Formats: sequence, structure tokens, C-alpha cells
Amino acid sequence: MAQDRNANSATGASSTMVAMLSIFFLLYGGMHAYVFVKLEAALGLAPVGGLAVAAWMALMTLLPLIVWWLEQRQWHALVWVGAWVGYIWMGFIFLFFWIALAFDVLGLLAAYVGTVLHWNPGALRFTDSSLFYATTALALGATVYGYFEARVVRVERIRLRTTKLPAAFGPSSPLKIVQIADVHLGDLIGARQLRRIVAQIQALDADLLVSTGDLVDGQGDHLDGLTRLFQELHPRFGKFAVTGNHEFFVGADRALDFTARAGFTVLRGEAASLAGVLTIAGVDDPAGRWMGVPVRTDEKALLSALPRERFTLLLKHQPVVDRNSLGLFDLQLSGHTHGGQIFPFGLLVRIAYRMRNGLTSLTPHGHLYVSRGTGTWGPPMRLGTPPELTLIELVGAG
Repeated sequence: MAQDRNANSATGASSTMVAMLSIFFLLYGGMHAYVFVKLEAALGLAPVGGLAVAAWMALMTLLPLIVWWLEQRQWHALVWVGAWVGYIWMGFIFLFFWIALAFDVLGLLAAYVGTVLHWNPGALRFTDSSLFYATTALALGATVYGYFEARVVRVERIRLRTTKLPAAFGPSSPLKIVQIADVHLGDLIGARQLRRIVAQIQALDADLLVSTGDLVDGQGDHLDGLTRLFQELHPRFGKFAVTGNHEFFVGADRALDFTARAGFTVLRGEAASLAGVLTIAGVDDPAGRWMGVPVRTDEKALLSALPRERFTLLLKHQPVVDRNSLGLFDLQLSGHTHGGQIFPFGLLVRIAYRMRNGLTSLTPHGHLYVSRGTGTWGPPMRLGTPPELTLIELVGAG
């Protein structure tokens, strides 16, 4: 019976992943088809040129899958090239799509207004080629800007007062927690960027460092050299982490091994007391079920057993609040959304997740903080949502 249940679970997880990948490639392929139509209308491609462009777009559509296939075979040089080419292109094509779509919508609105008002907006009409070149220039400019914006990590600071901390942690000496989220270490974010992040963390002189998931990504499995950078960090109350969805996508065993060797204690439905000052708890990301991995997500049962007189910090990858847990924690730290990462994805994130980036009060003494993330996923760029390190200062009021 147990074997049957495990087999059914694995089959269900496999079906879910196939469905998700099918939807992704359908949408991504549709974007390429739209851009191809724009290119054809603007330049009037010859048959040979059209076939060449179509072949390139088909290759770019499938390149994320090809990179994954190469990664399984540990062909690291090809993975590195494919990841950079494929994901820079993904960012560019995404921006081109939305800019071109905006021009199309404006054109339809202008035509509609002209019909209603009996006004001929002939002076405002542009040729297909001029719109194509303008769209390309804007998309290229946004791609370059987004690449450099993703490299500058900002420090966001919040301060909370609580009666559940010793008075020794006063306004001049608060308990300092640094949160990293969604770093996505791999071929696109490696030692150079991590070295900058570690230097910023050291400058903040944290008492506690936490990672709220997606520390590693699927691009490349040769991350061993990065653990020593994290090993340079020695906060007084230690380093703790929880799983994100990418820990399971990249392979739970490998991801957890890396996180442990980097010096983090991974909380999987577990809690720890930090020198009797505060309690930290963490739960798995439910995405593990998609990969057929057992996960520990029952936060109510976990939190109910903790002392309420002590400040309770909950680490949870996705910014979803379990109403059954309200009143059982004082601060939940989450990430996952990247703030949308590239505009206008942020608008879609607000639909999928009710909680916005930043600090939200849930109860008189309970809060949620959602990080924009410290790294990037997919395109190595950000637009309108710079990466962040979060410094949470807890001040004892009692």
C-alpha cells in the first residue's frame, strides 16, 4: 500500500510538472510568434530569412529546456553559455512583447477616438517599420538598464518594538536580523555577485542571518566553491534557512547539502530557541510535493507548541499567511515573488499574492515582511524592483 501511495504521488507530481512546463512553453512560444509577426510586418522577410528567424526563435523558446538537459549531463561550459544567451534573450523578448503590445493598444485607442470624434489622427500614425525600430530600441535600453539594476543590492531597514525581548535590546542596541531571499545561486549568479552580498551583510553586523528559500537554482551543480563565502559570516545567533521551491527543483538532497555546508541550519517543520532570547521556526515550501518529496508545512502544529512569552520568528518561503497561525508568531519573513522582478510582472504578482512587498501588519502584534529578493530568476535583470537585503531591528520595549 505504501509503495502504491508513493507511486501515485510521484505520478501526480510528474503530471503537475508537465502541465506547468506545457503552459510556460505555450506562453513563451506565443510571445515569440507575436514578435515574429511584428518583424515580418516591419521588414518583409524573404523566405530564407523568415525560416532563419523562425528557427532562431524556436531554439530560444526551447533553450531553457536544453540548458536543463545539458545540466543533467554536467556539461558546465555549454550550460553557462546557454543560460546567459537564453535568459538575456528571454528578458529582451519579454520587454519587446509588452512594449509592442502597448503600442498596439494605443493605436487601437487612437483609431477608436478618431471614429467617435470624427477626427483623423493621420499625423499620429507610424509605419510598421518605425514602430518596430522604436520598440527594439526601448527593449534593448530596458534590458541593459535592468541588467545593471539587478547588480546593485539595496538595504531595506525596518524597526519593530516588542515587549517579548529583553530590555537590553534597546533603541541604541537592537537585535539585528538580516534576511536574504531568492538569491538563486547558479551560473547566472555566482561568486562575484555573492562576494558583494556577503560584504554588505558583514557591514550590517547582524546578530542573526536568515535565508527564506531559493538560495540555489538549477543552473549548474558546481556550487561548492561558494560555500566558503557564507562560512565567512559568523552572526551571534547563527544562520538559519528554509526551503523554497527551487531547492526542490534543483534536487532537495543536493540543495540541502549545500545549504548545510554553507553554515545554515535548515528548519523543516522545526523550531529552535536562540539563547533564550527568541524562537525561530521554519516550514518547507509546498512545491516539494510537485517533485514527490515529503514536506513539512503544518505551521499551526509547530507554532502551537512554542512559548508565547518569547518573540517568535517564522520563516516561510511564500508570502501566504495561514489564518490558523495568526497570533502564534510575531513576525513572518517571506520572499518568492521577487516583487515581479521585471515590470509589468509586478501587477500579475499582486493578483496571485494578496500581500505586497514590504511590511504588513496582520494583528496588533503580528507582522509579515515580504522581500523583493536578493538575486534574480531567469533573466539576470530587474526593472523597477531592485534586489534587497533586509535589516530587521527588534527593539525590546519591556
